[in-house]
Amino acid sequence: MAGQRPFNPGVSLAGAVDLEALKHQVKAEPGQAGGAPAAGGYVIDTTENTFQAMVQTSATFPILLLLWVPTDDRLFDMARQLGDAVNQLNGQIQLSRIDIASNPSIAQAFQVQGAPALFALINGRPMPILQGLPSAEEMQQIVDAVIPNLVAAAQQAGVTGSAPYSGDPDSDAANSAACAQEQVPPEHQEAYMLAQQGDYTGAAAAYEKVLEADPNDARAARERAKALLLARSANANVREVRAAAADNPDDVEAQLAVADIDMIGGQIQDAFDRLLDFVAAGHKADIEPVRKRLLEYFTIPEPTDERLKRARRRLATLMY
Repeated sequence: MAGQRPFNPGVSLAGAVDLEALKHQVKAEPGQAGGAPAAGGYVIDTTENTFQAMVQTSATFPILLLLWVPTDDRLFDMARQLGDAVNQLNGQIQLSRIDIASNPSIAQAFQVQGAPALFALINGRPMPILQGLPSAEEMQQIVDAVIPNLVAAAQQAGVTGSAPYSGDPDSDAANSAACAQEQVPPEHQEAYMLAQQGDYTGAAAAYEKVLEADPNDARAARERAKALLLARSANANVREVRAAAADNPDDVEAQLAVADIDMIGGQIQDAFDRLLDFVAAGHKADIEPVRKRLLEYFTIPEPTDERLKRARRRLATLMY
């Protein structure tokens, strides 16, 4: 690891006005001209509402945690270099950025007094890497040695999954998607707020009401499926779920549970294949619960996703 040194925060949370931070504050949103680098690729932004689900996924793939403030331009270069380094590894590790000014409870949980701070997360266990603004030499060491070593350490611990890819952060499509995400339809507001609060069961029920009014609302169907997925498995012990599936290869519930874990971790192909292979291996009597779960999963990827097309064809073949 890069090690630790006396903490020299870029942004203080102690309560006093940080005049230096005010001089470096920008109003541009991430991805806008003059703003911080946007999330995308294998870089995500995590909040207090999504923090627990993110921790759970560290049992599937390793995560690099950047505790920062996205309006302080002193942190932009660090965020950009970390994002570039992570994206070059094509899903072997994810960068999760946490705005500690907007999510102070996370900063308190990690016992940091300011930004930036850098941690690794493998199997839910945080490991401190660096606190304070890194020197050029420290930043190079993190990119060249620390991040590859984290991937290797995760693999040795059996954490070998791939992080989900969320698109090119600089593409027009990604920017349009981000704008669309902010524009929640009025009829979705209740369900959206429940999901943001972590009440996934309530969110799923609220989206169900939206679908009763408009069965063709694809967005509501997708968000309902995601809410159901998180309600079932967001807090599952990943190791226990995978062990149960390995020990009970003929138990449909065990296979459905581990497929949920794959979906949460972004391993869509693995989730599809696990359930379809299970039916193909002589479990046609269990095809109905598998079919229902797959139809739920099928609403989550983009309709043009080739994995979705292949899985639909294979399910149709197995049903007859």
